[in-house]
Amino acid sequence: MSKFGELIDLNVPVLLDFYADWNEQSTAMHPVLRDVAAALGDKGKVIKIDVVKNQELADALRVKSLPTLMIYKRGEMVWRQSGEQDANTLIGILNEYI
Repeated sequence: MSKFGELIDLNVPVLLDFYADWNEQSTAMHPVLRDVAAALGDKGKVIKIDVVKNQELADALRVKSLPTLMIYKRGEMVWRQSGEQDANTLIGILNEYI
């Protein structure tokens, strides 16, 4: 989990997407997240986290439904939402933390 701390302890917002390949809503978010990452450029990061491979982390963060999206900045969670979101909404929220 120390690796996780390094991922989220940045001065730019970090959008985490907790997903599973077997979850239809999760896979529907993949192209949306690509668009968000492209729009952000180096002003933020988008990181996808497979809950099957990272069960301990998902449990620690109480991820109960998929997809679950979180934004961290400087190691602190500043936003969290479960369910699908569109790219424009996510870009707007991330811009608040840039």
